[in-house]
Amino acid sequence: MRRQRRSHAFTLIEAIIAVTVLSLAVPGMFWAVRDAAQRRTDPVMISRARWLASEKLEDIIADRNSITRGYSYVVTANYAAEPAVASFPGFSRSVSITETGANLSSAGTGYKTVAVTVTFPGSTGAARSLTISTVVTNYSL
Repeated sequence: MRRQRRSHAFTLIEAIIAVTVLSLAVPGMFWAVRDAAQRRTDPVMISRARWLASEKLEDIIADRNSITRGYSYVVTANYAAEPAVASFPGFSRSVSITETGANLSSAGTGYKTVAVTVTFPGSTGAARSLTISTVVTNYSL
């Protein structure tokens, strides 16, 4: 009787199957990891943009309520565009102020719509922007 000797190595077929499975799975895994990294970056950048826009809006509201500046100071010319926000590389900010009537859409006086737009680099490299708006009035309580 002959003894059959068991081999503990891979056969050629098993090796080919393993290479095929890996060649199909690895690119998908790399794509998923890259996509996860991008999705993790976008919320951080959006949060920074929201904070920068809110900061500028607070400055404008403070100017509106200031005794020395007031409602008449709140015009676009007094808030220059910032092509580069200090300490935030890639971020820029601009302010747009439009005076309207009470319905906030037609021409008039007494109400100003203030919009702050922050532009920043997205995770894919394309520029993204976030705009936050508020209304200031000429009326005091």
